[in-house]
Amino acid sequence: TNKKKIIFNFILILTIFLGLLIYMIQVDGIDNIINLLYQVDYRWVLAGVVCLLIHWACEAINLHIPLKKMYPNQNIKNSIKVSMIGLLFNNITPFASGGQPMQAYELTKTGKRVSDSLSAMAIKFIITQIALVVTTIVVIFFEFDFFKNLMQNYLWVAIVGFLINILAIVIVILVGIKKSIISSITTPIIKFLGKIHILKHPIEILEKSEKKMVLEMFITAVVQSFAYYSITYMVYRAFGNYGISFWQIIPTQAFLLLIMTFIPTPGSGLGAEGGFYILFNTIFKEGTINMSILFWRLYTFYLPILVGLFFLIPTRSDREEKTENTVKNK
Repeated sequence: TNKKKIIFNFILILTIFLGLLIYMIQVDGIDNIINLLYQVDYRWVLAGVVCLLIHWACEAINLHIPLKKMYPNQNIKNSIKVSMIGLLFNNITPFASGGQPMQAYELTKTGKRVSDSLSAMAIKFIITQIALVVTTIVVIFFEFDFFKNLMQNYLWVAIVGFLINILAIVIVILVGIKKSIISSITTPIIKFLGKIHILKHPIEILEKSEKKMVLEMFITAVVQSFAYYSITYMVYRAFGNYGISFWQIIPTQAFLLLIMTFIPTPGSGLGAEGGFYILFNTIFKEGTINMSILFWRLYTFYLPILVGLFFLIPTRSDREEKTENTVKNK
C-alpha cells in the first residue's frame, strides 16, 4: 500500500510539472519562452544553486550535531545522506509527513536506536522552528510597511500563522523551564505526538540538550533560513528584475512558506505555484512570472527529489558504521 501511495505521489508530481509546462506554453508561447531563456542572467541562476547547496548543508549539519553527541563515530556523509532522504520523502508525501519516519528507518541501518534518531530529529525540529520564526519576525519588523501593503487581504493569515508558531515555541520552552505549570495541558499532546512517532519524550530531549549544541544549531538554522529565502531573490534577479530589495523578498517568501505548510499535496503542489504567482506577480516583470515559478520549483522541489533518489543507494560506509554502533549498543 505504501509503495502504491509513493507511485501515486510521483505521478501527481509529474502531472503538476507537465501541467505547469503546458500552461506556460499556452500563455507565454514557445518563442517567448526560448527568448526569455536566452536573456536569463545565469550568474544569478548559479547563485541560486549555491544558496540551495548551503540550505542542504545546513539541514545536514543540524541533524549531524545531535547525532554526533549521541554517537561519537557518526559520519557526516551518513548525516548528509539521511538528510537528503528526508528532503526527498518530505517532498513526495502529503504535509511533508514521510521525511522523519524514513530518516529514522535509514538511521537504523547504521545501528542507531529509533528513540535516539527521533530525539535528534525532535531537537532539530524545535530549534529550526524557533530560528525560522525569529528571523522572519526580525526582517518583517524592518520591512513592515512593504510587507503590509503587499499582503493586504492576506495579512491576517500571516499573523495567525506566526502566532501559532510562537505559541508552540512558548509551550516547548515552558515545558523545559517549568514543567509543573502546563504538564496537564501538554501531556495529551505529548502522548499523541509519541503515538504517531513525530516527537518522543520532548521534556527529556530539552533537558539533554546542551547550550553550546543548541547555539550551534540555532545559528546554522538561521543561515539555512536565509539561504532558502535567498533562492527567490536569485530567481528575481536572474530574470532582470530590479527595484525590490533582498530584505523585502525575504518576508514575502517566508509568508509563502507558511502557506505551503497547510497544503496537503506532495510538496504543496499547485498551492505553492499559485501562492508564488499571487504574492510575486506584481513584483516580477511582465512576462517573467511563469518561468520564475518553474525555476523556483526546480530549486526547492524537483532538484531535492532527483538528488534525494541517489542517496537511497546503500554505501559501504553505512554498513561499517552499523557494525560499530551495533557493538557499542550491546
